[in-house]
Amino acid sequence: MRLSVLDRSHVGRGLSPQQALRDTVRFAQQVEDLGYHRFWVAEHHSVPGVAGAAPTVLAAAVAAATSRIRVGTGGVMLPNHQPLVVAEQFGVLGSLFPDRIDVGLGRSVGFTDGIRRALGRGKEDADRFGEQLAELLTYLDGRQSAGVHAVPAEGLDLPVFLLATGSGASTAAEFGLPLVIAAAHGDDRMIRTIEQYRADFRPSAQASEPYVVLARSIAVAGSTERAERLLVPEAWATAYSRTHGEFPPLESPEQVLAREMSDRQRAQFERALRGHLFGTPDEVAAGLAELVARTGADEVLVTTTAHDPADRLDSYRLLSELSPAG
Repeated sequence: MRLSVLDRSHVGRGLSPQQALRDTVRFAQQVEDLGYHRFWVAEHHSVPGVAGAAPTVLAAAVAAATSRIRVGTGGVMLPNHQPLVVAEQFGVLGSLFPDRIDVGLGRSVGFTDGIRRALGRGKEDADRFGEQLAELLTYLDGRQSAGVHAVPAEGLDLPVFLLATGSGASTAAEFGLPLVIAAAHGDDRMIRTIEQYRADFRPSAQASEPYVVLARSIAVAGSTERAERLLVPEAWATAYSRTHGEFPPLESPEQVLAREMSDRQRAQFERALRGHLFGTPDEVAAGLAELVARTGADEVLVTTTAHDPADRLDSYRLLSELSPAG
C-alpha cells in the first residue's frame, strides 16, 4: 500500500501565511525521510487559514528541496486557468525535476463571486471541465491544439490524476485517468462511486487500468483521545467556515475546546469530527486495513492537519511505520 501526503499549507493562529509556506517545504523534506510516496499541494484563493494559492509554484519549491519523493498538486483547479498555461507550467516542472512530477487536477472554481471575478472566471466555467481537460491532455501528449504546442511538456512523463467525487468520477473513467476521491458524502456512497468508475474505465495513454487514490484524514497518537485532539483545530475551522463563509487560521485544541459555541456551531463542529481515521497505531492499522479492503484503493493520500507541527509529524511517523510506503 502506497502512502502519500496532501498538505494544504494551513496557517496557525498568530502565524503568517509566509511561514506556513516555508513550513510546507520543510514538512515535505521530513515526510520524504519517512518514505512517503508522493507530496501534493493544493490550490485555494483568498482563504485566511490556507496559504497555498499557487500550487505549481509551491510544487517547484518542494521539488527543489527534496530528491526522491514524487511532487504534485492536489490539485490545480483547471477551470481557474487556461489549459495551455497549466500544460506549460507542468512542462517546466517536469523538465527541471524529471520523473518526479504529478499533474493533479480538480474542477472547482473560486468559492465566492469576488474571487471568481478576480480570477476572470464564473461558475459556468466548471461546466466546461471536460473540454478543458481534453485540451490539456492534448498538450501533455505532445499533440497540437489549433496549431499550438506546450513546448516544455512535450516528450515528458507527466502522470495526470483527477480529483473528483460523484459525477466527476465518471470523467476520470471516460478519460482513462487515475481517480483521487474522498468520502465527502460518506463511505458507502464513495464505494459505489469507485465501483462505477472501475466499471466505466476506458484505458488510455495515461493509464491502462483503473487506479484509485483514497484521500483520508488520519491521525495517529499514543492514545485514542490524543489522536482525536489532533483533529480538533481543523474541525473547528471547518465548522466556522460553514457558519461564517470563511476558513480561519487554526487554533490550538485547548482554545477550541474552551470556546463557547452556538448550537449550530456545535453541531457543525461535531459533524466535522466524523469521517476521520484516528487512534493508536494498532487501531489505525486495523481501520486502514478495513478501509483498503472495502474500497480496493491502490494508494492512500493522507490529509491530516494538526495545530502543532511536531504532533503532526509524529502522527505521520507512526503511520509510516504501520505499512511499507512507496
